Amino acid sequence: MKARHPKAPPLPSYPGLRIVSDEIVWDGRFPLQRVRFHHRRFDGRESGLRTWELWRRGAAVAVLPYDPDADRVALIEQFRLPALAAGLDPLVTECAAGFVDPGETPEAAARREAEEEMGLAPQRLERMGRWILTQGGCDETMTCFCACMPLPAPGIVAHHGVDHEHEDIRLKVLSAGEAFAMLDDNRINNATAALALFWLRANRDRLRREWAGATPPGGEAGPAQGA
Repeated sequence: MKARHPKAPPLPSYPGLRIVSDEIVWDGRFPLQRVRFHHRRFDGRESGLRTWELWRRGAAVAVLPYDPDADRVALIEQFRLPALAAGLDPLVTECAAGFVDPGETPEAAARREAEEEMGLAPQRLERMGRWILTQGGCDETMTCFCACMPLPAPGIVAHHGVDHEHEDIRLKVLSAGEAFAMLDDNRINNATAALALFWLRANRDRLRREWAGATPPGGEAGPAQGA
């Protein structure tokens, strides 16, 4: 009997949920699971038979670097095919992000992704929260972190990415004010980066007080890979 895909474990039990069938209909890197089920309605009765296709992607993390002394943030740009399919510009401005490896904590994954995609080493991490991204069809959750670190002057400062994954990532440093203006103008059009920037705008004054002096001037973003 074929082993179940590691990213598609059986669904956890829940009061009033009755699973009728559970099958993997696509067995790629991120499996697609078709579940037929009944659940308890708000009026206490059992629902009719429902069929749901569930894309199993699992736990991910995102990192928004912030230099509280210079009041700067760092974002990345890379080509995203799904954005093109959605009718958006495929060169997306976003946070460094990636999946949590088996046995890895979200904090460790955040530090790894900051190094791989940005060439940066966070001095401190503050957890913003954990959210589900597409609750209508996918189980992917995103744990977002704000990372305290020195950042260089605004501009395109480096290129990064994991070679064997053919990543081509451009690191961009902006003033916090410019990043917030991009957010307000909908030039930041992906939910994770927007959520992280909304959180930073709400917590910016507190972080500047609590993290004051934590990032000495002259911070470096690391050498560009492949240069």
